[in-house]
Amino acid sequence: MRRCYLINQGVIAYEEAWEQQRSLIDQRIENPELDDVLILLEHPPVYTLGTGATENYLKFDPNNSSVPLYRTERGGEVTYHCPGQIVGYPILNLHYYYCDLHWYLRQLESVLIRTIEGYGLTAKREAGLTGVWVEGVKVGAIGIKAKRWITMHGFSLNVCPDLSGFSKIVPCGISDRAVGSLQQFLPEITCQQVRQDIITHFAEIFEVEFYS
Repeated sequence: MRRCYLINQGVIAYEEAWEQQRSLIDQRIENPELDDVLILLEHPPVYTLGTGATENYLKFDPNNSSVPLYRTERGGEVTYHCPGQIVGYPILNLHYYYCDLHWYLRQLESVLIRTIEGYGLTAKREAGLTGVWVEGVKVGAIGIKAKRWITMHGFSLNVCPDLSGFSKIVPCGISDRAVGSLQQFLPEITCQQVRQDIITHFAEIFEVEFYS
């Protein structure tokens, strides 16, 4: 069982978390024996684009916006982060797991699905798409990057966010699927309880032992 260092943070600026990931992945490229890491946090309102994403899915002028926009190394189109959405950044050396990014994506989806189903909801994948849906609305998104099979970026789960920021984009480039949150189905749900469930199911899926 791999050891995995848990960094369970509050609301952290996107740039700060991004730099933290870059530092952690560089350390592990230099020394592959280092333990894996899972960062859990929330972000202030921010939009991010994947490395090859088009700005055609933006419904606002990024040069005249109060919400910052960053182009990152991850795959996928535009997405939105804000408080009430749990973001996970696993820094995993896939040489210790399975060197297959499709496998890794499905594992991340499984973490979210198990977490959601623990609340009595039915969570599903959609054929040909990445992410997790509940009753036809997308509640979980995934966008990853691997460098020498060491991962960065990761997943987000809409627990109780203000969803209005999604109205200014075509989330993940998917125009015919609505974005939702767990709060729509479970009005009293909180990020604090969901964070712990993500930690539990991540440990099960990836067979890691957390420490902090």
